[in-house]
Amino acid sequence: MNILFLTPQLPFPPRQGTALRNLHLIQGMADRHSVSLLSFLEPGQSSQAADWGPLTALCQRIATVPVAARSTGRRLLDLALTGRPDMELRLWSRAFADRLARWLRAEPFDVVHAEGIELAPYLPIVERASHQPLAVFDDHNAEYVLQERAYRTDLCNPRRWHAAAYSYVQWRRLRRFEARVCRRADRVIAVSETDRAALEALVPGLGAWVIPNSIDTTAYAVAPDSPAPSVAGTDRMRTPAFSLLFTGKMDFRPNVDAALWFGREILPLIKAGEPNVTWGIVGKSPHPRLDVLRSDPATTITGEVPDITPYLHAADLYVIPLRMGGGTRFKLLEAMAAGIPVVSTSVGAEGVPVRSGRELLLADQPDQFATAVTRLLRDPALGERLTAAALTLVRERFDWRAVVPKLEQVYGGRASDR
Repeated sequence: MNILFLTPQLPFPPRQGTALRNLHLIQGMADRHSVSLLSFLEPGQSSQAADWGPLTALCQRIATVPVAARSTGRRLLDLALTGRPDMELRLWSRAFADRLARWLRAEPFDVVHAEGIELAPYLPIVERASHQPLAVFDDHNAEYVLQERAYRTDLCNPRRWHAAAYSYVQWRRLRRFEARVCRRADRVIAVSETDRAALEALVPGLGAWVIPNSIDTTAYAVAPDSPAPSVAGTDRMRTPAFSLLFTGKMDFRPNVDAALWFGREILPLIKAGEPNVTWGIVGKSPHPRLDVLRSDPATTITGEVPDITPYLHAADLYVIPLRMGGGTRFKLLEAMAAGIPVVSTSVGAEGVPVRSGRELLLADQPDQFATAVTRLLRDPALGERLTAAALTLVRERFDWRAVVPKLEQVYGGRASDR
């Protein structure tokens, strides 16, 4: 097959979930098929092919288009005048549309795989292609669900009512847009059974396929001869060892909310019984709202790091205090693959078939979350049992080598093959 991937950012280096998903799908499909890539280039990403890592060897051709800046004023004006969701407009680019149309005229692609709802506005161009490639919409999150949860969470905090109002509008508009996109695509992909059900609620009888998020589980394994991690502050050239760890893109609204909720309502309860506990927040672009957490000496906000794996190996426990979001959490898969015990909310573990007490501990209230963390800090044997089961699950179900063959079925299969 001749496959064209459309991605919202260049999937290398893979430092966030979307890039991880796309790199592994491209890597797997390139083993047996011809793959091309048309991608947006985010600020800070290199336009030089020499910096694109394995992509240059995996893809027959690659082209990039810089993301066009949209000011807050422009976004508010669009919100007021267009009646369209922000995500429909966020990555619209005439240059990207023209490049896509030229490629479709020049080459008979069998499949055009659009990753995420921000790329959905380009599906009409695919429909008009004379060779009529299969149009695949990969819905990285059930986006309307994410905005509904954000609305309901922020509605409980008067200081966040402005954000709740924004999410309410986006939720209602995304319901209409996401349903329209799902009806338009030849194939629709969800990342979990939970998301598939959410899309089926929008479009009954949709028949979406489930292709879970995946990682290279071998990349997170602890090397047998790896040195012991350092304690925070003892050696600036080595990775700090935090008692508790949370990672992610830290200007992403669900991650910001999670960090603030944990830092304000859960961490003080943990410190009451474990006064020496430390917490590391590791990830790029920390939002200014997180600055209030810096006054606690137990909390460290690192910003972007070259590789989160050493931080995973150095920590005692991984926490996922998410209260909003969609899809499945790469952070959970990474922690499971790294062999670190996890305490998560139900939302944080959604879409992954885990059970509290088997692969991790689940808790949705501050006191329950703090109790679960304290229990694991004091009971290493329990942590070992949980991590062993979690590692088995992630290797069998969420390694990219197990997931990619399912994508070939989407491209060439029938609904009865799901």
